[in-house]
Amino acid sequence: MTAPDIRLIAVDMDGTLLRPDGSMPDGLWALLERLRERKIAFAPASGRQLATLQRMFAGVDAELDYIAENGAYVVRGDAEVSSDAMDPVFAAAVVARLRGLVADGALRAGLVVCGKRSAYIEDTAPQFVAEVEKYYARLEVVPDLLAVSDQILKLAIFDIDGGEAHTAPAFADLRESHQVVVSGRHWVDIMNTTVNKGVALRNLQAALGVTPAQTAAFGDYLNDLQLLQAADWSYAMADAHPDVAAVARFRAGSNAEAGVLTEIDELIGE
Repeated sequence: MTAPDIRLIAVDMDGTLLRPDGSMPDGLWALLERLRERKIAFAPASGRQLATLQRMFAGVDAELDYIAENGAYVVRGDAEVSSDAMDPVFAAAVVARLRGLVADGALRAGLVVCGKRSAYIEDTAPQFVAEVEKYYARLEVVPDLLAVSDQILKLAIFDIDGGEAHTAPAFADLRESHQVVVSGRHWVDIMNTTVNKGVALRNLQAALGVTPAQTAAFGDYLNDLQLLQAADWSYAMADAHPDVAAVARFRAGSNAEAGVLTEIDELIGE
């Protein structure tokens, strides 16, 4: 079979590209070199911060594209492709509300204000800081989150007792105007309704002059649904969420088996 004319590959990170222990799969760097030689763009697509993704791929001798903050920030090399910043008045109201809930003992939680330049925290509790540092390579501790001067892309709440059971219900009313997404056992993300990886991928396609038929995308969880819908060559991982598997046209081996690399090899041919 003739290999398709793939010009852009977008790949989710956790549960998709990264191995179960969070490390890069063997063979990735050599594959990225082949993609560079073929002039095929490669875009990590993650809820992680841009600076964190850039650090993870710092050893790559190529210009990558990045879909960061679940699609709120898209960058090609050093140039911004698109961004979707929150209303600062709304963000400030969430900061004040969370402070009140914590002060009243209703929640045991800390907040990360995710800006374009950096992520910001005011809570210095060791457990919170240790968790935040796993995901934010560029992080500033500030005396007052309400004084942060940056474009805010996302508000991420870390709930010690569990985000789905506690923080998500406490902020459920915000779903009338924003996304309130349980993004992990302890994490809840608040974002604009217009933010998702699919919108981000379509913005990147437009910037590159690439069509969905020339795009491959890989994902495993619910925040990857729109990403897969924006690519004709859409792959759900072997252990993907059932809703993701239902949307994808193809299946890939698990992240433990380096399924992404295997499928890309087949897609681009020799």
